[in-house]
Amino acid sequence: MSAPVAKKFEIPVWLQPDGAPLSCREKIKVLNENLEEIREMAQDALEDGILMGGDEAQLRDVLMDLVRSLENPYRDRKP
Repeated sequence: MSAPVAKKFEIPVWLQPDGAPLSCREKIKVLNENLEEIREMAQDALEDGILMGGDEAQLRDVLMDLVRSLENPYRDRKP
């Protein structure tokens, strides 16, 4: 199985549940900083795994599974 080609990651326009863009600059700043930290950690984990002889495609799949396993603790919270 060949490894997928990595595409350039771009910070998204952050949206509210109703689809409108977030407008608070401080909230956007925090979201962007969190995303960059996660990206750096995931990149390090991918590189470590490859250097230790792991399969790149499997490592990417595991990282995707990790994201899919995240739970929203505020699901039942009313706006």
